[in-house]
Parts: sequence; C-alpha cells; structure tokens
Amino acid sequence: MSGHSKWATIKHKKAAADAKRGAAFTKIIREITAAAKDGGNPDTNPRLRTAMARAKTINMPLNNVENAIKKGTGELPGVTYETTVFDAYGPGGVAMLIEGLTDNKNRTTAEIRNILSKKNGSMAGAGSTAWMFAKKGFMTIEKNKIGEEELMGIALEAGAEDFNAEGNTYEITCEPAQFESVKAAVSAKVTPSSAEITMIPNSTVKVTGNDAKNVLELMEALEEHEDVQNVYANFDISEEDMAKIAG
Repeated sequence: MSGHSKWATIKHKKAAADAKRGAAFTKIIREITAAAKDGGNPDTNPRLRTAMARAKTINMPLNNVENAIKKGTGELPGVTYETTVFDAYGPGGVAMLIEGLTDNKNRTTAEIRNILSKKNGSMAGAGSTAWMFAKKGFMTIEKNKIGEEELMGIALEAGAEDFNAEGNTYEITCEPAQFESVKAAVSAKVTPSSAEITMIPNSTVKVTGNDAKNVLELMEALEEHEDVQNVYANFDISEEDMAKIAG
C-alpha cells in the first residue's frame, strides 16, 4: 500500500501546478460523461457521485460538470468513450494496471505501448497483472489533524477493514460497498486529504536507485496521456529514495 500512498502524495503536489489543471479538467469531464451513461443522478450513481466529488476538489465550474452529465445521458451531443484496461510491467519488475477512457482504442493502445517502450516498461497480456490488485475504498488523513486512536475508532466502527500510520498520514482501507459510510463517518470529524475507490496491490516490489527513478518517470508519462484515467503499480520505494527523486 505504501507505493500507492506515496505516488498519491506526489500526484497531489504536481496537481497543484496551474499547467496541469487543463489536463485534469479533461480527464474528469471524460469520467463524468462516461459515468452519466448509467444515469445522471449522483444519488443513485456512485461512479458519477465520485467523479463529481473529484471535480469539486479541483474547482471545476458547475457548468462544465452539468454539460458533461448531459453529454453522458444524451441530452447534449458528445463523444462516446470506451473503457480500456492495460496490464503492464515497469522497471524492476513492477506490476502496473492502466485504466483509460478513449474514443479510439487502437490509437490509445499504440500510444500506451510506445510510452512503455520508451520508459523501460512493457505491455503484458490481458489479466497478467490485474489479479495482483484489489478494488478498495482508500482514504488518507494528515496526522496533525486528529489523534490516531480517535480516528482509528471512528473508521473501524464505520466498517473500515484496515488502518495504518504511514509517514505524515493515516491510511484507511475498506471494501467499496463500505466506502460511503466510512467516508461520511470520518468526514464528520475531519476532512480527508484524499478519498477514492482505487486499486490496491496485494503485495509490493521493492525498487531502488535508477529503477525507482524510472518507475516514477513512467508513472508520470502514462498519467500525462489524455486517455489515461488511472495508473496503479505495486512498487515500494523508501522515503529516502522518494525524497531524492522528488527533489
């Protein structure tokens, strides 16, 4: 899990840059449009509700959100996006799972394969890495906002299955079905730094030195692609190496 949370921390710092905002808007608009195909009411559509919450965190104008929903429900003309999932391996034998939304699967496949090849990774057969990850609800909370015992009690009572203290944050993991109730219980006391349904690796691979640097460069290159929504990987990089690379 450490790989997931460390990469999330790096992403949140990078997302603060104004230059990334346009790309972030594009990705979330696609997700809202795709989610709205199953219904435009966030109260009965968990995927849409989650996407709208992400839009709120980056201050996306409400008009953008509403138009994306209407395109998904067919009230406005729009592009039809297809879900894509790629299994891959990165430097150091790190397993990767790449999720995307595209209007041209052949183009996206070729471009993702090219990124992997240039960044010391490789495409794997369908299902080769997917089994190494499990879908979970995942939240992080800064340690300076609440005491460990108090937060642990709140989370576990609400249905969380795991609680960890990692670096400067607490990590809460739960089954997807329990995500909303755990999030509500935690949010009533403290605002999470992040809260999402994600894919958590069942085990991690320790990577150091150039492999660690190359893994993070590959992750960033993949996530910068406009068709890629999420990249999951099972790397574990030490705090020392992480600080050197981030610096």
